[in-house]
Amino acid sequence: MKKLIAVAFGVFLSLTNFCNAQSTLKFGHINSNELFAIMPESKVADSLLDKFIVSLQAQSKSMNAELNQKYSDYKSKEASMADPIKQAKEKELSDLQDRIQSFEESAQASLQKKREELQAPLIKKAQDAINAVAKEKSYSYIFDSAQGNLLFAQESDDILALVKAKLGIK
Repeated sequence: MKKLIAVAFGVFLSLTNFCNAQSTLKFGHINSNELFAIMPESKVADSLLDKFIVSLQAQSKSMNAELNQKYSDYKSKEASMADPIKQAKEKELSDLQDRIQSFEESAQASLQKKREELQAPLIKKAQDAINAVAKEKSYSYIFDSAQGNLLFAQESDDILALVKAKLGIK
């Protein structure tokens, strides 16, 4: 009987500790899209990105205008061209199309890199502020309601090794 009472008391204490631990968890959330929209640096970054996009579009427009002009020239004179000239003009048009396609791909990569370059300081500043608020206000977890991501978590045990062992993965 004493053993049963001791076991029951032990279970009671464990449940009490578990409930107390659960009640101390504090969750919060933030919409990162709204945060970035109101950050003054965001407007500056957007402006710089817009200027970068305009410059890429101008170059693309110029290259396409050159292609259209050369194609119109070719079509208007095609009937009177000797075969070697015709082949050379067709090769020139093909090469120009390849250059335009290469430029478009390069422009997309450059645009992505520029966007990341401009946003990195904003993201760091926002993350630092979120971390500071979370620690000051004793939040256990902060979620991004716009993205569905966990932005902040109290330090805890990483159980990857335990789960790998349970699954028999080395």
